[in-house]
Amino acid sequence: MTAPAPLPAPLPAMATEAAETSAAIQRQIDRCAPLFKRFAAKMQEVKPAFVVTCARGSSDHAAAYGKYLIETRLGLPVASIGPSVASVYKAPLKLAGALFIAVSQSGRSPDLLRLTEAARSSGAYVVSLVNDEESPLAKMADLFIPLCAGKEFSVAATKSYLTAAFAFLQLVAHWQDDEALKNHALAAPGWLIEAAKLDWNPALQLLLEAQGLYVIGRGLGTGAAAEMALKFKETCRLHAEAFSAAEVIHGPLELAGPDFPAIVLTQQDETAASSAAVIRRLLDLKAPVLSTDAIEGTVALPMLPALPPEVAPLAAVQSFYMAVHQLATARGRNPDKPAHLLKVTETV
Repeated sequence: MTAPAPLPAPLPAMATEAAETSAAIQRQIDRCAPLFKRFAAKMQEVKPAFVVTCARGSSDHAAAYGKYLIETRLGLPVASIGPSVASVYKAPLKLAGALFIAVSQSGRSPDLLRLTEAARSSGAYVVSLVNDEESPLAKMADLFIPLCAGKEFSVAATKSYLTAAFAFLQLVAHWQDDEALKNHALAAPGWLIEAAKLDWNPALQLLLEAQGLYVIGRGLGTGAAAEMALKFKETCRLHAEAFSAAEVIHGPLELAGPDFPAIVLTQQDETAASSAAVIRRLLDLKAPVLSTDAIEGTVALPMLPALPPEVAPLAAVQSFYMAVHQLATARGRNPDKPAHLLKVTETV
């Protein structure tokens, strides 16, 4: 009698939650459409001269993606203010006429709350993008938009990062009233389902013995690079540093070589040529390069073809999330429970 095949090992919560992203952003589309329309109408009234973001960790990486969307499509400068300016230094801020966007999974960190309170007091219009709908940050804003990610149990944020980045995509699409970008947002759940099926694990397993690496992006991809670098640290105990493709060719390039790999993320926009040039320079230095750009000599990170550049960084992170937990396990780590971290970090 043939023995039954062993049951597959259950996926860690990190991967299970990441796989829920497409459903989460569909909830955001369905539920929050009136809120995004209200936001767009309010921006016609406020006409902000500049934008300020307030976030930490993965939420700040989502804000970095939003920064490039706002700056390239709306022409408004975006600044990230350190929460300690208000919480520790207690410095007065002059934010009258600004749009202030606070991003958080928990909405409970004291420093974010204090900076948001300072922004409101100084005359900014405050929008909060928060997953916990009962949080103080959600209730403090002039306009609260829920991320709709649902519960996350893994310490490493996944779907809350992607839903926060996607909220910026929706904000900009409605603010600009760009039908093409709105349509890209509507198609995003389907694209992320397909991105989750792409197998990055064989490429990432090449990092099994690595001691460090660069994760490189440019423009819309810089937030994705920062997010991946953080996840390597959190889940794999692997030191990874994120750089813009424009910055890495200065001092950081000195580390590149056969024992120092790099991941290079690309999207098909005005940054594509310069990112490809950086890939070739890294290859000339004999650095192992894993890339979403199919350049000879690189290790391919599979990507869906012809994705809009605004969606490509989200799809890349989705594929990465579905594989990095396997690298973490191979390195002897529990991707759901990093040794020194908690799910909710409250800083002052």
